[in-house]
Amino acid sequence: MIGSKQGKWRVALACALTLGVVGAAQAVTNIRLGWTTSDSAVDPYAITAHYFQEELEAAAPGQFSVKFFPSNQLGNDTEMLQGMQMGTLDAGVITGTQVGTIEPAFQLTDLPFLFANKQQAHEVLDGEVGQDLLQRLDAKGIVGLGFAEAGFRHAINNQRPITVPAEFKGLKLRVQPSSLFLTSFKALGANPVALPWSDAFTAVQQGTVDGLEIPLAVIYANKYAGEVKYLSLTNHTYNALPLLMSKRAFNRMSAEEQAIVQAAARKAIERQRVAVAQNEVDLLERIAAEGMQVNEVADAAAFREAVKPVYDEYRDSIGGDVFDRALGQVTQ
Repeated sequence: MIGSKQGKWRVALACALTLGVVGAAQAVTNIRLGWTTSDSAVDPYAITAHYFQEELEAAAPGQFSVKFFPSNQLGNDTEMLQGMQMGTLDAGVITGTQVGTIEPAFQLTDLPFLFANKQQAHEVLDGEVGQDLLQRLDAKGIVGLGFAEAGFRHAINNQRPITVPAEFKGLKLRVQPSSLFLTSFKALGANPVALPWSDAFTAVQQGTVDGLEIPLAVIYANKYAGEVKYLSLTNHTYNALPLLMSKRAFNRMSAEEQAIVQAAARKAIERQRVAVAQNEVDLLERIAAEGMQVNEVADAAAFREAVKPVYDEYRDSIGGDVFDRALGQVTQ
């Protein structure tokens, strides 16, 4: 009888241990990831999200489950930032402009005509300046994983092509909800209106605004080519897209998982930048084919001269140290 009981106990123990091992092996880290734009194959936000998922799966098959929430499904940028701070959203691809609302140093990336090209932007954001910016988010309850990109932003409108600063005069343009963007476009003579991204398309359709400023991929992916007549390649601002994670979600992970997430983010961002650059040539052709009139800007120096006062006004709010280090890199 005793032997029988011992045998049953051993069987029960073996089953419990087996179930424990299986349960541990099946444990999955769930990541809810949101962004504001469409889940399109050419949308820079979407590309970042999908590449991040792919790199996590490649590094740790079956260990991470990433669920996507594009197109403002979890709210606008501000609401998603708040969600990450509270731990109700695990991760997001958020425009640097809106990150600047919780950490003013991020306004650096929105300075008009700061970067002459993408290489300059990458050098600054992948170097000490970029790491400084990302580390500042820790105190805000957010982990900065790196800077993806949407490319340079351009002006689109239904009134006229823009080739010189004077042609901005009087244009009612939707800009990102940012005092720096408002100040920059006022300096160029426009009449800027701060609207959330979720309201921008309707505002253009209804004629509430003449147009907006926006990257090429976002123009195409969100179907602006069918609504707006003119695209002027102003290259006025480099649109950084930080890939962010809730500090609460990050801290729930093991050290090994955290390392996998950080490495996957770096690889995803490298791939995303290449894809965005490759897409831009094709996108210009598609945008023109859909009826938009596209023009180059011959003299960028004239635009830079017009916005000089903006630099003086925002140096202190961005932070003199990070401001001066960035300008020192781009003017070498």
